Amino acid sequence: MNELADLREVDLTHAVWRTSSYTAGNGNCVEVTPIPGISGIAVRDSKNRECPAARFTEQAWAAFIAAAVDDTLTS
Repeated sequence: MNELADLREVDLTHAVWRTSSYTAGNGNCVEVTPIPGISGIAVRDSKNRECPAARFTEQAWAAFIAAAVDDTLTS
């Protein structure tokens, strides 16, 4: 399998999800977890945990975080 296919196949049923320490506690946030056994990150909406999580390679996630920090995200 290729890396992207592997990201989609991993079962996240027992994943340990976390939120930012800056979360206000009102449920309006995202949760993240490393994808076990693969260099990837899964992200889900804390208000709708039954929806599928978005999955990213570590490189794609790092690029997203860097762009968010640098305020260079574009639409």
